[in-house]
Amino acid sequence: MDYRRIIPCLDTKNGRLVKGVNFVNLKELGDPAEAGAAYSQAGADELVLLDITATLEGRRTLLDAVRRTVRRIRIPLTVGGGIQSVADIQALLDLGVSKVSMNTAAVRNPGLVEEAAEKFGGEKVVVAIDTRASDGVASGFEVVVRGGTEATGLDAVEWARKVVDLGAGAILPTSMDADGTQAGYDIPMTRAIADAVRVPVIASGGAGALEHLYEAVADGHADAVLVASIAHYGTFTIRQMKEYLAGRGIPVQI
Repeated sequence: MDYRRIIPCLDTKNGRLVKGVNFVNLKELGDPAEAGAAYSQAGADELVLLDITATLEGRRTLLDAVRRTVRRIRIPLTVGGGIQSVADIQALLDLGVSKVSMNTAAVRNPGLVEEAAEKFGGEKVVVAIDTRASDGVASGFEVVVRGGTEATGLDAVEWARKVVDLGAGAILPTSMDADGTQAGYDIPMTRAIADAVRVPVIASGGAGALEHLYEAVADGHADAVLVASIAHYGTFTIRQMKEYLAGRGIPVQI
């Protein structure tokens, strides 16, 4: 059966778990390894760990936080932030990471997506696409990079199509406008990308209520939902999220 997945997101800075709003005003929340262990125990399907300041700081992913998290969990972990080469990807996979996520590096060097997919398999390669509303592109959603600080002029939907053609096995689109607001995912953006590609799409940015998770799947056509604030702050448990979706007819693994 094709289950929809609940995926807590561990944003990290300097190896610590953080959460912001619209990619700024970061608040420290603790240790990502401890949070990851709790989510793994609570029934999360997967985890995503993003070293969100690595690219801005011009450095690679902090491997210690990744290593400690991998040791504490029993579910797949996707890691992103600061990946610039096949060697960086190899280093993460060697630690036991299931998948890697690329954003800025993919925009700067699309060939890295293709090279990674050929070497490791497309199922190991996630392309994260940070977006913001823009009248300057056909879809209305523009790709931004470097932690949302730099516009690219790329149409997010066309970019999603391109990286899938290059071999990406999943797309992780995050609305910078909705991030951390808890006002709901950007459903039109999520649906536009999901309907344009043939790989799983993970809705991200803005979940604040159980209804938002349902909307991401039912209306946004997402295969999975990334959650941060509503999980980190204890608004809802992973089980509550899954039971709600199941009650609305969405298949989940409980």
